[in-house]
Amino acid sequence: MPKMKTRSGAKKRFQVKKSGKVKFGKALGKHLFTHGKTPKAKRTHRGTGHLKDMDAKKVVMELFPYGAK
Repeated sequence: MPKMKTRSGAKKRFQVKKSGKVKFGKALGKHLFTHGKTPKAKRTHRGTGHLKDMDAKKVVMELFPYGAK
């Protein structure tokens, strides 16, 4: 029986924590200072966040075949 393949793109973008929450890196932060952005936008796009429960369930079930519980 062959092994199941995990989604390589999802491995790089999401991390499933012990609590079941899914951590992700926020968008629009790569060139944060090259374009004119408000200070509020710079703060909100910084760092990481957690997906909502409904979206986290989809990510775990569909993108991580071994992570589905």
